[in-house]
Amino acid sequence: MTSSFIEGNEAIAYGALASGCRFFAGYPITPATSIFNMMLKLLPPRGGVCLQGEDEIASMGFCIGASMAGWKAMTATSGPGLSLCSEQISFAIGSEIPLVIVDVQRLGPSTGSATRGADGDIQFLRWGNSGGLSGIVLAPVDVADCFLLTIHGFNLAELYRCPVFIASNKEIALTRESIDIDAFERPEVISRKKPWKEGPYLPFHVPKGEKVPGFLPMGGKIPVRQTSSTHGPDGYITTDGSKISDNLDRLAMKLNDVTHSYAFHDFYEAKNSDALLITYGITARAAKDCFYQAKNLGFAFSLLVLKTLWPVPERLIAQKAGNVKRIIVAEMNLGLYVREVERVLAGRKVEFLGRMDGMLITPDQIFEVLSRVER
Repeated sequence: MTSSFIEGNEAIAYGALASGCRFFAGYPITPATSIFNMMLKLLPPRGGVCLQGEDEIASMGFCIGASMAGWKAMTATSGPGLSLCSEQISFAIGSEIPLVIVDVQRLGPSTGSATRGADGDIQFLRWGNSGGLSGIVLAPVDVADCFLLTIHGFNLAELYRCPVFIASNKEIALTRESIDIDAFERPEVISRKKPWKEGPYLPFHVPKGEKVPGFLPMGGKIPVRQTSSTHGPDGYITTDGSKISDNLDRLAMKLNDVTHSYAFHDFYEAKNSDALLITYGITARAAKDCFYQAKNLGFAFSLLVLKTLWPVPERLIAQKAGNVKRIIVAEMNLGLYVREVERVLAGRKVEFLGRMDGMLITPDQIFEVLSRVER
């Protein structure tokens, strides 16, 4: 593929294909439908499957089944569709089923405004399942990110056997940019590990020193047990408290490495600056513009653009915040991720710039907040 003028949704589809995805199921919903359309063009000619479920719940279920059979699978939806899938998401987390879920966010709540963007699903992506365990959430800024973070998303899903969310946004998804996909330095494609050869196959057995069980697809010569209920290493339902706690502790702890090894971000440093702006998603584009404008005016601030949102990259945030006097968080909602920054930087004042009226946060709005400091 040479240089192309494509939108974020199309880049996600190309990223999925480059990752080895061969199964997509979804249900049409604005502004995610063009991912479905693109997968319909890309997958069948390459021996893959793309189908429409009767709703988002069924589509997610199809993807879970395909993943359990050994295929790399992806679905895409927006907030209203995602809200239907809480039980399926819980199943994928608890039963360690690799899956990529694209959430092209639009203004909510409920059906909200189908053609207006927002980042109002950020907390739902973390907490929208029973049991309180997490998947991984990556947030692209532009079309290039849509391609590359989708590859990273599939790699993380395979590596940690969990659902990975791509937290896109209507503005990123439907904005076209010229990019040369062939020129990107791509991450090496990862596939899930096979079981360790230590006696009979136990679907959730994890040897000492490991965090993620090996994988065998269902439908092969060796029987594979799978359940959505609490289970032990053998996959059978259990009420044994020690087995339950061991498994749930492992599910929580296995993602700890993500916050250190896969804390994707961009950092624009202004030396001797006393202010740090933290943001993500589409707002990062306005923030970057503001960063260079302010620098030219002699009013510099540092900018941290987060691309891994969950698990929270606590060490990264604390390190970049350092000893700066002012910390500002800008996001297209009423204050969702700022809570995490406040938690990480406990005791320090964190200012907030939010917007949730279907319009973008502008560079001028960011500059206005930053310029309030007495210099």
